[in-house]
Amino acid sequence: MFFYALTDGAFVNQDPLLATGTWSGYALCHRLTERSFTVYGRQFPLCARCTGMYLGATLTILTLFLAGRTRQVLLPRRGIFIAMLLLLALMGIDGINSYSHFFPDAPHLYEPRNWLRLVTGMGAGLTLGVITFAALAQALWRWPRYAPLIENWRELAGLILLGLIAAGLVLSNLQPLLYVLALASSVGLIFIVTALNTAVLLVFLRSDGQSETWTEAARPLLAGLILAVMELAAISTVRWAMTGTLTGFPGF
Repeated sequence: MFFYALTDGAFVNQDPLLATGTWSGYALCHRLTERSFTVYGRQFPLCARCTGMYLGATLTILTLFLAGRTRQVLLPRRGIFIAMLLLLALMGIDGINSYSHFFPDAPHLYEPRNWLRLVTGMGAGLTLGVITFAALAQALWRWPRYAPLIENWRELAGLILLGLIAAGLVLSNLQPLLYVLALASSVGLIFIVTALNTAVLLVFLRSDGQSETWTEAARPLLAGLILAVMELAAISTVRWAMTGTLTGFPGF
């Protein structure tokens, strides 16, 4: 496999699923070692913040799918959506504070911690999952249901609680669970890119709103997935050629 052709120490003798996740995450995540969790002695495919974000997206997508809301296309009502945007803003604040620590003389609010990166990333991921799910449903279905994906505050609270439980499991350091959650975050990343590709492709081709069944939706979704794999592979290849490392950037 191409993955094993790489000579970076983070890839040698690595589990093939984690290796695939790492190569995907490498396209969009800085993968700084000190800002990442480890599983079985190997670095997570994504940093702590990205792990939270894409794991949160995965949990949202699974929850909405199991709740039978695959054809609902509306974002939550204003108050609930503002609360979800605040979750996104919290990640932004923590990210700016964390980034300021690269510059010793820059002002910062508090000492960054990986658990904070994980939790704020998780909140942002819940919001990202809802927005992406709505965009994909609008692009796919001929007969969507015009109802909000998150219908009330209780459902939002339940989703946040689910995210906090997942974050707690990551912090538990139980290796089998960490392995599953590390892979789940990689799946979330691939789904988000696939969903965005599918929606943009359908709109660009003026073929949005045409699918009536999952069989009909499979073709654009497969096209979006193929594009996602190509895009992530291309970005990772360019980054590898420029930096020669799978962990962070030279100088950091």
